[in-house]
Amino acid sequence: MKDISYKNVKITDGFWKIKQDMINRVTLKSVYDRFEETHRFSALDCTWKEGDPNAPHVFWDSDIAKWLEGLAYSLSFYKNDELEKIADESIEKIIKNRDENGYFNSHFLVMGERFTDRSEHELYCAGHLMEAAVAYYNATGKRTLLDAMCKYADYIEKVFVKDKSASFVTPGHPEIELALVKLYEVTGEKRYLELSKFFIDNHGANDIDKNLYRGCNGDYNQDDRPLRERETADGHCVRALYLFCGMADIAYLYNDKELFEAAERLFMNIVNKRMYITGATGSTCHGEAFTVDYDLPNREAYAETCASIALAFFAKRMPKLNIDSKYADAVEKVMYNGILSGISMDGKGFFYENPLEIDPDFNDVNICTDGGKRFPITQRKEVFDCSCCPPNVIRFIASIGDYIYSYTDDTLFVHQYIASQTENEGMKITQITDYPTTNEIKFVIENNSKKYIALRIPAWCKKFEVNKPYTLKNGYAYIETAVNDEINLSLDMPVTFVSANKRVHSAAGRVAVMRGPVVYCLEGVDNGKDLKSVRVDIKGKTEISNKEFLVPNITAKGYKEPENDALYFDATEEYIETDLKFIPYYAYANRGETEMLVWVLKK
Repeated sequence: MKDISYKNVKITDGFWKIKQDMINRVTLKSVYDRFEETHRFSALDCTWKEGDPNAPHVFWDSDIAKWLEGLAYSLSFYKNDELEKIADESIEKIIKNRDENGYFNSHFLVMGERFTDRSEHELYCAGHLMEAAVAYYNATGKRTLLDAMCKYADYIEKVFVKDKSASFVTPGHPEIELALVKLYEVTGEKRYLELSKFFIDNHGANDIDKNLYRGCNGDYNQDDRPLRERETADGHCVRALYLFCGMADIAYLYNDKELFEAAERLFMNIVNKRMYITGATGSTCHGEAFTVDYDLPNREAYAETCASIALAFFAKRMPKLNIDSKYADAVEKVMYNGILSGISMDGKGFFYENPLEIDPDFNDVNICTDGGKRFPITQRKEVFDCSCCPPNVIRFIASIGDYIYSYTDDTLFVHQYIASQTENEGMKITQITDYPTTNEIKFVIENNSKKYIALRIPAWCKKFEVNKPYTLKNGYAYIETAVNDEINLSLDMPVTFVSANKRVHSAAGRVAVMRGPVVYCLEGVDNGKDLKSVRVDIKGKTEISNKEFLVPNITAKGYKEPENDALYFDATEEYIETDLKFIPYYAYANRGETEMLVWVLKK
């Protein structure tokens, strides 16, 4: 299976068009301004000296790189001379200040010794710069940064493979593995693919790295065993998931069955036992990590935005070796929930962490600075000390076209329902829909070089209709197509109440509300205080209402306990009937500081 690139997909209308417009109009400039204010861009000058303020941080280059990459995707569809000029000037700084051997890192060029500290983000930053270089070249045709990153990759190969002069063998923060694959794909230089494979093969398989930077809820860097032997997703979520992306890439390009089977085990462990209903991962702030199966607390959830994005990256790669709708189902879940909750509706504020429950009254008194219990912040911020998430959201939304279509020799696959048009290799398909507000999707096929079109039937959908004969296989409805054809798909999209496995203790006796792929929540601004005690009638009538936040709100019958100031009192079955207003989870914390709850008591 091959993907149709975002470059050949135009988002034409609806939900994601609105989001992409916001990224172009607001978010790119807003994030740039915050990064400029915090000296990230000026760090590229590499002029810092001991005693100066604003020392360059070990991961600042990656923040800039992801911003550049997101801008590149946006430039493919939106003209922005101002930001393109900023990008070109930033690239000039990188070229000017790199070493003759191609090395560039704004931190290690002015402080510290290069390739001696595995725990830092040296190769991680290199990988993100490579991804930015590929994207910027694809968008603009300018190859200055691409050529520079090729020389940098050559130097990394020399240090790690030929000379073996680095103090470690594999990166402590994976990312370069998948970046090298992209570099190979755009240049055709197989040495970059082989270097990626070198890192994948050695991760967890050498004694040098096993003694460096371990701990934190299992093995922090996934180094306790070789990747092919791993059974569970452990350690730092983002590091693990970026590594699994590289793993999937190498499995596909080398047709490595054993490596793919390992990737499949890890994917299934995540989505079946270690993933929140929102598609988020990371149960604890300690190591930003996976913990154990079914440990999915709500208030303490780490659920880093970058981890949701990384899971989408991983899931997107998996169908290349195994065509099955479960991967696109996972992408859809994180698209509409775990990722979008990380950015405000106005495009200026961000969450690093995304809990499933907030009570501002208890947050401040439960924060510990000594490694104890810690709750996420209750309001989005425009920038963080660690601002990996804002530019990551930018590049994901700007490249959303990457996630819609793939093809084989005889079939065009539709993985996501997004109003769009693609014209690629003899195919011209227009997708018309207001999904996920509506459940109707129309495909206008002007030309199709493939015999079939395969439409994903989401796991949440129990009934669907297609106006053509079809064959259902692995979650896709295969339909034989013709030129000037029209296909109509209708997905039954009722409001549903979802239960969790009994081992998910934080959801015991509770339900989550969903409509289609969208998870909903209660907010105090609509439903008052003490949401934890509110009950929803799972057999009662539900209604959908105005599109306050791009998709309809939901009203459901509910019950509240009578007011009682006593600390303890006799149990009662008396409840006050009320209407509960549910909004999409991704829209919480846009109307001031208030309570929020996803998992609601059921009645």
